[in-house]
Amino acid sequence: MTARILVVDDIPANVKLLEARLLAEYFDVLTAENGYQALDICDKTQVDLILLDIMMPGMDGFEVCERLKANHRTAHIPVVMVTALDQPSDRVRGLKAGADDFLTKPVNDLQLISRVKSLVRLKTLSDELRIRAETAHNIGMEDLGRVGDGRMEEAGQVLLVDGRGSSQERLIKTLKPIADVVAMSDPQAALFDAAENAYDLVIVNANFDDYDPLRLCSQLRSLERTRFIPVLIITDQGDEQMTVRALDLGVNDYIARPVDPNELVARTLTQIRRKRFNDRLRTSVKQTIELAVTDGLTGLNNRRYLDSHLKMLFNRAKARNRPLSICITDIDRFKSVNDTYGHDSGDDVLKEFSSRIRSTVRGADLACRYGGEEFVVVMPDTSADVAASVAERLRSIIESKPFAIQSGAGALSLTASMGIATISDGIETPEQLLKQADRALYEAKNGGRNRVVAAAA
Repeated sequence: MTARILVVDDIPANVKLLEARLLAEYFDVLTAENGYQALDICDKTQVDLILLDIMMPGMDGFEVCERLKANHRTAHIPVVMVTALDQPSDRVRGLKAGADDFLTKPVNDLQLISRVKSLVRLKTLSDELRIRAETAHNIGMEDLGRVGDGRMEEAGQVLLVDGRGSSQERLIKTLKPIADVVAMSDPQAALFDAAENAYDLVIVNANFDDYDPLRLCSQLRSLERTRFIPVLIITDQGDEQMTVRALDLGVNDYIARPVDPNELVARTLTQIRRKRFNDRLRTSVKQTIELAVTDGLTGLNNRRYLDSHLKMLFNRAKARNRPLSICITDIDRFKSVNDTYGHDSGDDVLKEFSSRIRSTVRGADLACRYGGEEFVVVMPDTSADVAASVAERLRSIIESKPFAIQSGAGALSLTASMGIATISDGIETPEQLLKQADRALYEAKNGGRNRVVAAAA
């Protein structure tokens, strides 16, 4: 794993020490001696993680962190505060400023490297989502400003896995102002519950007498349905081995006993908000993919999807020596609908036409809007005779019932012409098959419209 780490400290000896440790792990290291330099570097250069000292002249680490998190260009960069301050109030203030974690000087090598690797790994995943979502935003598909769909400030849904009833009560009371907490003492039952319900965070208290809590952490990361739920583990003070192993397993955060209530609330809020932001990004990516292959007006697949999917279906049919048929259909005299009643009425017709196509084609068929008022239905494992029957049924459905429009003109009686082509010995490419169907459609139009014509074999 490689990444670019920015070390910010006004004491050169501290910078050199951290730089040497990180270089030994093959990280790319940048350095800054004050907050202003750090902000300038982050503004001009890609940085994957920041190790930030708190006590610096001019601008302390808290202010630097707040400025980083307030800038959309740098808000996603994980920040670890490295400081001699070890009071819970300092950690809470840093977490509220947006810090992801704290390391106390002198810095323990194991915790430093494991924490850096863990945060870099999480940032890599978030970066991929963020880049895809920003691409969608840039082409007008998504509004990244709506990062929470109204959920960012709602109470979190937290699953607490704790072997002792007394600590369950304390933790539930602590988190009550910010989260609805479900507490369970059986780790395996908790695993099933996490997989079945929409939790924002799982807190694992490592206080079991006869169970290794890291096993639950590993299982949460292994299951598809729980892989993206943040996990916070509560460990004993000084149990570095468990902390390091937990971070290696993908645990997002940790807190040591005795648990400071304010710090637990701050860390919990951070994880809940990050989970909801990443959920939003994943939704954005999913919507982008759907929009890329779907016609926005009709909901059918678009020509881009047809071009790629038809090639796959064609090659498979050829390899298996199976029939494949295509029907191209065109609404007769559709231009007069737009000219007479307006484009809104034309859109109404196109949407209803698409709905009738859906009601006609079979589950294995592929229906697409080819462009304008032209539509294509791809029918795998379908002979020419069966394809003609499907097309005739669609033609009849189009003709039999008028199309309602919202312009006040009532309903329009419309017809459609259809051309069919089926794979034959002379057709070697999907483009040739489409061209044959298009020729058949042209014959149907010239022959008087409202008819089905099959291309000659």
